[in-house]
Amino acid sequence: MRTDFIDDAMAALLARLAIDLAAMLLLVFGLYYRRYRDKELVTAAALFNVFVFAVLSVLSSVEFGLAAGFGLFAILALFTLRSEPIGKTEITYFFGSVAIAVICSVQGTTLPFVGAVVAIVLLGAWLIDHPRILRSVDGIKVTLDKIDGHALSDPAAMRVELSQRLGVQVMSYQITTLDYITDMARINVYYRKL
Repeated sequence: MRTDFIDDAMAALLARLAIDLAAMLLLVFGLYYRRYRDKELVTAAALFNVFVFAVLSVLSSVEFGLAAGFGLFAILALFTLRSEPIGKTEITYFFGSVAIAVICSVQGTTLPFVGAVVAIVLLGAWLIDHPRILRSVDGIKVTLDKIDGHALSDPAAMRVELSQRLGVQVMSYQITTLDYITDMARINVYYRKL
């Protein structure tokens, strides 16, 4: 009897892992990478998914208190304090990869339920971030080797200057880094093609 339980538990774990990996591959490689070509985030999100799945699979099979769960998420939150800033879209896909791992690894739910919830997550990401829905404005990260004097004081003039430099209509921009020592600025630019 004991080996039947182990075999059933292992089969359930492998089925959850298969759902997790298939969903993560669709989200991270099938959607995000095809649209944004950001290899670093794809690698981080994919590996983070596998790591979270492994940790939560172990933790959900033993007695695990609510406080320990909050502790785990507090540890995960520390990554944001030690990491370079990433954009809203990137963090959303990254969180989606983690959410898929959590959905698939927590025991006590049926496999059809897990599959349905994961399908909802993937469908939502595909629809909401579809290029045809939000195609009017694109974004790019720009590094300037000289900080413009009106970068902060005159946003309208800065938009005009960025439009001239890039040959597009800059709708808005967000300064992510100003370094007066090296006279460098990193900017997220949102634009429309002329």
